[in-house]
Amino acid sequence: MVFTTHIFLFYFLPLFLAVYFTLTRAWRNLWITVASYAFYGWWEPWFVCLMMFTTMMDFIWGKVITRPGATRTQRKLAVVACVVTNLSFLCFFKYYMFAAETLNRLLAAVGAEPFGMMTVVLPIGISFYTFHSLTYIIDLYRGHATPAKSFTDFSAFVALFPDLVAGPIIRYKTLAGQLAARGETLSRFASGTVIFIVGFAKKILLANPVGHVADAVFNAANPLPSDAWVGVLAYAFQIYFDFCGYSDMAVGLGRMLGFEFPRNFDAPYRAESITDVWRRWHISLSSVLRDYLYFPLGGNRKGPASTYINLAVVMLLGGLWHGAKWNFVIWGAYHGLLLAHERWRGKQSAYESFPRPLRIGLTFLLMLFSWVLFRADNLTAAWHYFGSMFGFMPMADTAPLLAADIYTPYRLLALGGCGLLVFQPLQAHDWALRPVTWPRVALVTPLFVFALMTMYSQAFNPFLYFQF
Repeated sequence: MVFTTHIFLFYFLPLFLAVYFTLTRAWRNLWITVASYAFYGWWEPWFVCLMMFTTMMDFIWGKVITRPGATRTQRKLAVVACVVTNLSFLCFFKYYMFAAETLNRLLAAVGAEPFGMMTVVLPIGISFYTFHSLTYIIDLYRGHATPAKSFTDFSAFVALFPDLVAGPIIRYKTLAGQLAARGETLSRFASGTVIFIVGFAKKILLANPVGHVADAVFNAANPLPSDAWVGVLAYAFQIYFDFCGYSDMAVGLGRMLGFEFPRNFDAPYRAESITDVWRRWHISLSSVLRDYLYFPLGGNRKGPASTYINLAVVMLLGGLWHGAKWNFVIWGAYHGLLLAHERWRGKQSAYESFPRPLRIGLTFLLMLFSWVLFRADNLTAAWHYFGSMFGFMPMADTAPLLAADIYTPYRLLALGGCGLLVFQPLQAHDWALRPVTWPRVALVTPLFVFALMTMYSQAFNPFLYFQF
């Protein structure tokens, strides 16, 4: 189940809220868990069993780590066992097919017989809820968090449906106090409603139409250079408004329930360097990679060479976390090299002396190149797409049909709207986070109605991070 469906908007959410605010505070976390399991199991019910098992396992490991009298060795063994178990589940479901296909290609290259493969379905949201649990266990071991007071609280944290499928990645220590007591007020509910509507509009009115343009161009055979540039521009806007819109909806839903989730995006396309991009894009993932991978590797404490290697390793693993394809590995390596280069040059970076608009433009151009790697079906397709962007590929006979498909008034308007919103100083999320009154809710209601009507007219309504 996703947020931009009539089942969620008109059945699941109203029923959930009606029961939630009828219950006493003592029962609300239990209701969150039950409803979140229903939300999660809507697509594939058996995945709930996997999440329940890992939740119980991590809760028990947490008790072992914080048990009075536990020795350092016992605590270390417990955290290692927990991390290995969680990552084993993640790696099996997410990377088995990738590893098996890669091995079969190598066997075929040397003339050996390939081995039989089983089909493994990736559970939705497993990357996110695995990270939720891992940060809990590691923070307990480090002494940065206190153990969950009850299994109900911990299961509500892991299964919390607003951020379950696509984040943001929230650490237990951020929500620990809120799970015990939070302020569910009318003003907070109004604020959450506005944030949710803004995110919903981003997804439906902007991400979906430009996503159609991106899909049409990336699926075309040898598009014209102009079409290829429009296609990658459309994808850059799609992935931002799709993911940022989902994060906004998650923040809004959380605030309706009294939770305060961390912000996940901060105008990333206004960044002035790739380093600045990663301070603004998927902030929750960046902070997790920094605190649980980059710093333990040594960060920048062991000299320049070690710093560059650490940045490259973190981004390689970050790329692989995004998906089990070589594209994502190369995408991660690309960003790792750029981050290492910027760290090496420091203030003497090749574009540090440029005017700010030019720095933003150059950074955005570097991001566009990376999005080709991220979006293409495979490395060969990415290479061909780069060739189309720079006019090295022959023009296909279908170019006029492609132009007629992508250059419709509505899609051009959506592209223009995306450009205005991502580069102007005041972001929609900033406006939504200001003190909200019910008149402001009434002000955005027409936007919601228009987006809702548009949703019913769209056949194209995916979430890029749904099965992740």
